[in-house]
Amino acid sequence: MLIRDDLDSALRTAWARIGQPGTWWNAADRVAIAAEARHAMGCPLCAARKKALSPALVAGDHASLGALPDAALHAIHRIRTDAGRLGESWFRQIIDAGLSEDQYVELVGVVSVVTAVDSFDFAAGLPVRPLPAAQASAPSLRRPRNAGPGPGWVSAMMPDARTEADPDFFGSERGTAHIHLALSLVPNSAIQFWDMLETMYQTSAMMRDFTRDYRAISHPQIELVAARVAALNQCLY
Repeated sequence: MLIRDDLDSALRTAWARIGQPGTWWNAADRVAIAAEARHAMGCPLCAARKKALSPALVAGDHASLGALPDAALHAIHRIRTDAGRLGESWFRQIIDAGLSEDQYVELVGVVSVVTAVDSFDFAAGLPVRPLPAAQASAPSLRRPRNAGPGPGWVSAMMPDARTEADPDFFGSERGTAHIHLALSLVPNSAIQFWDMLETMYQTSAMMRDFTRDYRAISHPQIELVAARVAALNQCLY
């Protein structure tokens, strides 16, 4: 299958970044998160909970690779297999179990990249990518100084709250839409995800420019596919 050069590059870059140290997780942990996100798709407990009226009705232990703390394990499995039914009470339980808000946001970023890349490769008939090698380096452990309450469950960094010491996630196009703020507490994770996503989909400017089509299919076709996928995945956004 012929893949656009910019798309192939964006996917390769996003994948390689998993193996780089993050803000709150080191590189080995990030690769372990990616491996667990894949492993979750074959977890019997997750499958049973997905079929149940409520996941709380099914008790048991996750099939785990055993490389991460329990709080991270539970978060990864639910995010990867049943994200449409997550709620704030579940999130608070994950935090109370020992995962920090910042660690949670970065974990979501890694799981999201794995989900997007693996889904693309599957749809394109491509083989599963091997996990990247983990680089030996420590996380930066730097939280944006002016982060504050966000529109969702986690804190966020608003564009006007960014300092020169914070990575520039917002650039000239990304603004205060909830979906843009979701990972902004960990700016590097937001950058890694959106650099990939905007290449897979469209930038905000492309979405609002109805004078031309930037992809091989039209604006209405793109949005029809996006709406159908969102409905199947129970995407509340």
